[in-house]
Amino acid sequence: MGKDVIVACDFASAEQTFAFLDKFTGRKPFVKIGMELYYAEGPAIVKEIKARGHKIFLDLKLHDIPNTVKKAMAVLRNLDVDITNLHAAGATAMMQGALEGLTREDGTRPLLIAVTQLTSTDQETMERDILIREPIDQVVMHYAKTAKNAGLDGIVCSPLEAAKVHDTCGKEFLTITPGVRFADGEVGDQKRVMTPAQAKEIGSDYIVVGRPITAAADPVAAYERCIAEFCD
Repeated sequence: MGKDVIVACDFASAEQTFAFLDKFTGRKPFVKIGMELYYAEGPAIVKEIKARGHKIFLDLKLHDIPNTVKKAMAVLRNLDVDITNLHAAGATAMMQGALEGLTREDGTRPLLIAVTQLTSTDQETMERDILIREPIDQVVMHYAKTAKNAGLDGIVCSPLEAAKVHDTCGKEFLTITPGVRFADGEVGDQKRVMTPAQAKEIGSDYIVVGRPITAAADPVAAYERCIAEFCD
């Protein structure tokens, strides 16, 4: 898969989700299904969106003991998603267990990526709340190297960190970057942000865009703007 814009469908119900997706009569966007929608509608929503022809990033950020995550991934692998994820803070054994559970009998599996530090977290928050005092970019790079060594395909990171991740872990190690906003838009609750054009320039492989598209007056036009700025 090449560069792409992933639309965060952070809706509370299938009805709201399909009302949004029905607007896209041409190009079908790559869709992120997060906790809110998955917990509201369950696996059925994943299967229905996939049946409509969308690629899917299932964003559940698993984080538990290795055996529990392995078993959970063994269930998720049957949903035919394209990407799923976990927290790198779960450490190497958990990530390796996740890979084992996610891999089907024929050897295929979705891409598996790790969350490093959330884009809502800044240096002050990290030091105050979780007692990590190293510079945040150093922490992210350490998580990235740990994820790569565990066999994962990439990480979720701020677009501000994508170039350094590629320098540290190689160009083939994927960077999926939320915290993307249009230059003329609101940043919302994100603290480490970048525009689609800037994310392209520094080498993000995928950008995740939510409210700038889903809350736009014309979501299709906003999506196509993202595609033009990031992919074209």
